[in-house]
Amino acid sequence: MLRDLLTGESDKIEYKVDIPTKSMQYLKTVIAFANGNGGKIVFGIEDTTKKVLGISDEIIFDKVDAVTNAIYDSCEPKIMPIISIQEITGKKVIVVEILKGMQCPYYIKRLGVVEGTFLRVASTTRKAQQYQLQELILKGSNRSYDQQVLSEVISIKRIENFCEKLYANATKNRRAEDKSIRKVTLNQMISWKLIENKEDCYYPTNAFLLLEGDSEKFLDFTIQCAVFKGKTRSVFITRKEFTGSIYQQLEDAYNFVLQHIDLGAQIDGLYRNDFYELPIRAIREMIVNAVCHRSYLTPGKIQVALYDDRLEVTSPGALDSEVTIDKIKQGLSKVRNKSIAKVFAYMNIIESWGSGVPRILSEAKQYGLKEPQLINMGSEFRINLYRKQTTQTTQTTQTTQTTQTTQTTQTKLNGFTIEDKQVLDLIAKRPKMSQREMAEALNWSVDRVKYYINKLKRKKVIKRVGSSHNGYWDIITDK
Repeated sequence: MLRDLLTGESDKIEYKVDIPTKSMQYLKTVIAFANGNGGKIVFGIEDTTKKVLGISDEIIFDKVDAVTNAIYDSCEPKIMPIISIQEITGKKVIVVEILKGMQCPYYIKRLGVVEGTFLRVASTTRKAQQYQLQELILKGSNRSYDQQVLSEVISIKRIENFCEKLYANATKNRRAEDKSIRKVTLNQMISWKLIENKEDCYYPTNAFLLLEGDSEKFLDFTIQCAVFKGKTRSVFITRKEFTGSIYQQLEDAYNFVLQHIDLGAQIDGLYRNDFYELPIRAIREMIVNAVCHRSYLTPGKIQVALYDDRLEVTSPGALDSEVTIDKIKQGLSKVRNKSIAKVFAYMNIIESWGSGVPRILSEAKQYGLKEPQLINMGSEFRINLYRKQTTQTTQTTQTTQTTQTTQTTQTKLNGFTIEDKQVLDLIAKRPKMSQREMAEALNWSVDRVKYYINKLKRKKVIKRVGSSHNGYWDIITDK
C-alpha cells in the first residue's frame, strides 16, 4: 500500500504538502473521486518532487478531525471518507480515501450542483461540463440517455413505419442459420423503451429519434469519414459525412472504408476468392462499437479516418468509470445506450455483449496485423486498426496445370459494397444460378439475396435474360 502512495499523482492519487486553511482546495478533489472511481488524497507529500515532508505529531489528529468535518459538512450527498495515518520514511502522512459514490452527482453544497460538481481527468480535477453533469445524473438514477422520453406525441402510423424499417433491415441482415425474424410489435417497442404510452398517447424516446433519423434534434450526430495522405491529418484525399438513421450511417461509413482500402483477388484453381487488406468484420465492429456506445450527450461526431498505416475510429464520450482498456480486451461490456443496443441485437448488427473488441483483436491477429490499439482519450475513445506495410501489387508465379495456381492482385472496390461484389462474383461464375442457390452459397437468407439482386438491377449492372426458370443473369457493365 505504501509503495502505491508514492507512484505519483494520477486519476486516483492526489498529493498535498499540508492541509490548507481553505478546505475548497481539496474538497473539489474529494467530489471528483466520488463521482469517478474513487481515490486517495495524501497530505504531507510534495506533488512535484514526491518528497515526503510529513505532518507534525502535535497537530496531526486535529488535522484529521478538520478534514473529516469539512468533507462531511460540505458535500452532497454525504461522503464518508476513510482516513488513516501512515508512516513513510519515518514521517507521518494523512491518507484520505474516497470510495466510488453510488449516488451521483456529488457536489459541493455551497456552490450548488451546477457549479460544484467536479470530475477527475488524469491527474487533474476539473469542473463538470453540462453534458457531463447530465451523464452523472443519469448514472445515479441507473438510466440511459437514449431511454429519456420526449414531450412530442407520435402517431401509430409513424410507429408502424418505424417497425417496418427495423424488420426490413433485420431481414436483410439475417444469416441462413438464423430463425425467421419476427416483426416488431407495439408492446415490443414499449418494452425496449423506444416509446412510452401515457393516457392513450405515444411519446418517443431519444433512441426512437436516433434510429428513425428524421429529427432535427440530432442533426449533429453524424459520422465523418475521411481518407488522409500519409500518417497525419494535414492533407486529406477525400471526405464525406453521413446523416440519417444511425444504423444507415453505420452501413454508409462501413462501405466508405471498403471503397478506399485494397481488395485482393485470390484465384485458387478454378475458384476466385476476394479478400480485403483489413478484416471486414473488424472494420464493421469498430464502427458498430462507436455508434452503439458513444455518448449522445457529449458534443462531437464519430470520426472514421483512413491513413496510410491505419484505420482510426473515434467516438465521443469517456469510458464508464468501471471500464478499463484491459477489461474491454477481456470482453467486459458496459452498455451506455440500452435501447439502441437491443434494437441492434434484433437487427443482427451486434451479436453478444462484450464480444466486439475481442473479435477485433482476434480478426487482426488472424490477418497477421499488428495488435489494434485502444486509447482512452478522456472525453473520447479511439480504436486503431493497423494496415500491413506492403507493396500495392503482388503476383505469385503460375505453375503447370497439375499444380495449384494462385494469383493475387490488388484492386479497388470502385463503388460496390462487398455484398454487391459477392453476388456479382457468383453471377460471373454461374449465370444460371438461382437466388436460392446464391443464398446457400453465401450463407445468406433468400430475402437478402433478393435485396442485392434488385439493387444491382436498379443500378443497371445486371439484367435477367429469359424466364425466371430457364433464363440467366447477364452482367451488362463492369465497374
